[in-house]
Amino acid sequence: MQMLDEDQNNDVEVTWEDQQQINRFSRLNSQLADAEDELRRRRTEKEELDDLSMELELVDEDDKVLQEDALAQLECDVERTTNQVEMLKRTAAECETEMAQLKRVLYARFGSNINLER
Repeated sequence: MQMLDEDQNNDVEVTWEDQQQINRFSRLNSQLADAEDELRRRRTEKEELDDLSMELELVDEDDKVLQEDALAQLECDVERTTNQVEMLKRTAAECETEMAQLKRVLYARFGSNINLER
C-alpha cells in the first residue's frame, strides 16, 4: 500500500468496515511474505536432504548399521520437510485467494485512491 499524492482524488470516505478489510489485506500480505520466505528455506533444506541421501548411498558398506540408522533419520527428515513445504504452499495459496477477493472489493470501492500491489 502507498500514500496518495496530494493531487489525487481522495474524496471517498473510509468506513470502519473498509478499514477492517484494508487491515486484513495488510496482515495477509505480511503472512504471505513470511510463508514465501519460509518456503524458500524449506525447499533449500529439502534439496540438501536429497543431496545427503545420495551421499549416504555411496557410503562404504562396512558401516551398514550406521548407514541404516542415518537413512531412517534422513527419511523422517525428508517427510517432515515435505509436509512443511506442502503446508506452506497451502498457506500461501489461501492468502493469495483471500487477498485477490479483498483487492476486488477494495478497488471497486476506492478505485485509484488505493494501491494494493505488492
